[in-house]
Amino acid sequence: MAQNQVPQNQVAQNHDAVRDYVEGFLAEDEVLSSARERGNDLGCVPIGPGGGAALRFLACTLSARAVVEVGTGAGTSGLWLLRGMAPDGVLTSIDVEPEYQRVARTAFAEAGFPPARYRLIMGQALDVLPRLTERGYDMVFVDAPKPEYPRYLEAGVHLLRPGGIIAFDNVLSGGTVTDPAQRDPATTALREVANTARDDTSLVPLLLPLGDGLLVALRTS
Repeated sequence: MAQNQVPQNQVAQNHDAVRDYVEGFLAEDEVLSSARERGNDLGCVPIGPGGGAALRFLACTLSARAVVEVGTGAGTSGLWLLRGMAPDGVLTSIDVEPEYQRVARTAFAEAGFPPARYRLIMGQALDVLPRLTERGYDMVFVDAPKPEYPRYLEAGVHLLRPGGIIAFDNVLSGGTVTDPAQRDPATTALREVANTARDDTSLVPLLLPLGDGLLVALRTS
């Protein structure tokens, strides 16, 4: 072994330590922790703290007043988004599970957000999105069934104003996207949405290694 070469097991430990440091950089408060616990209990795994902090940062940078969320879950990502949005901003969140939206309402109320700050729509997102205002939103966030991600990109970009941002959670899928042998529908769709965002000249994309991967893309025109 070369004198300065780090053992492989030490590299893995350092990688895990860095990941944990990044994810714990901004500690979640009691409201977020409670929402995360309810989400885990319901089986709708929430976005990690690192990804959530990125959503808040993006919403704040945009001074977002209109945001669409595909996949309400237990409200964890919605809390991060609302905390970054303008004080009069409205979050539109779509989910097919009424129980998820019930607990999300609880989370938003615990955080002190009045009902006027959000509207929860129950239904299939691919049916709902075309009914929303084209170019009427500052940001779109997607955390939903992975095989549908490419279709969410197409529908979501139409909703963005120029300068708006679309974001997708879990795009690294535990690393399966890097394995060419993995060709299941979810992994294939994740590769497709990343490649489409990268190759679309109207988008400026960025792949962030936060949590299980956060893909963001800004609409330029």
